[in-house]
Amino acid sequence: MKLPGDLRMIAWEITRSCNLNCIHCRAASQYGPYEGEFSTERCVSLLDEIAEVGHPVIILTGGEPYMRDDIFEIAAEGDRRGFRMVLATNGTLVTGQIAEKTKRAGIKRISISIDGPDATGHDAFRGVDGAFKGALEGIEAFRGAGVEFQINTTITEMNRKDLPRIMDLAVSLGAAAHHIFLLVPTGRARDMAHQAIGAAEYEETLTWFHEQTLTSRMQLKATCAPQYYRIYHQDKRKKAVRDRDEAGGLHSMTRGCMGGSSFCFISHRGQVQPCGFLEVDCGQLTEKSFKDIWKHSKVFNDLRDLSLYKGKCGRCEFLKVCGGCRARAYEETGDYLAEEPLCAWIPGGGENR
Repeated sequence: MKLPGDLRMIAWEITRSCNLNCIHCRAASQYGPYEGEFSTERCVSLLDEIAEVGHPVIILTGGEPYMRDDIFEIAAEGDRRGFRMVLATNGTLVTGQIAEKTKRAGIKRISISIDGPDATGHDAFRGVDGAFKGALEGIEAFRGAGVEFQINTTITEMNRKDLPRIMDLAVSLGAAAHHIFLLVPTGRARDMAHQAIGAAEYEETLTWFHEQTLTSRMQLKATCAPQYYRIYHQDKRKKAVRDRDEAGGLHSMTRGCMGGSSFCFISHRGQVQPCGFLEVDCGQLTEKSFKDIWKHSKVFNDLRDLSLYKGKCGRCEFLKVCGGCRARAYEETGDYLAEEPLCAWIPGGGENR
């Protein structure tokens, strides 16, 4: 069974520089500058290379993208080439003027991370006092400029029980969507691996989140949590759940781990990876074209060949819709094809362990 490799989304670490010091940062970002970051001209030429493969959604991420003076120029160039340009920010640098420039640059949606329901919880995550206040002020600036935004939340033991309150906050702020991310212990997050939730809590959290999709007026999506899609399909089978809104439709058309099959990550120095958490070199853009890497990388082609997956992932009836987190498998075993270490499901319809 082989996945097609149709490119749908790219997360591009446009810079690694950041004004915060988040305890869970996969990149361990801090104030730069970082050597080897692409010039404006090279960024534009990379957009042309990507267009040779397709027209995916491009997420401009970091670090903090607004720390690049040319971020609006790069976004506008992507928009002119027909990409859906979106941007991930911590929100603290956003003013009304920046929000207006964001809109004019053609950025279609912003994601802002909120990891606690209040300043105490969020600022502890972000490592800087005032980060929560700054994020809310950034959100208000985007609302004033008419820029659509979503809330992203990384789930750990620190904030797992706060998730309902964070979701309520997202609703009250007028977010178009709430995306949750389950912690992957890479980068600075290795130091908080003890805060990663266990398999049983993972299952409980994702089941609760799925239940919210049935009534929420926001789009809800789980990322770095491929088992969510097994839960979604199980519920669809058992209860004949119909797609009720955009979130349901989205879940029915995608799969859990998209790394290497329909998604990839580009680092600040041009290293192409399956995702930001799976730091495996699939090719260097200083040496090869994006098209060559996407089509011919051994890692990507391994990830597209589901017959190569090992352990209970390889035996699982939900492999095609889930795939397991390849980054967690790699961090645990050194093998990106190994079984997902935080999955409670026993293949063959058995009870959760």
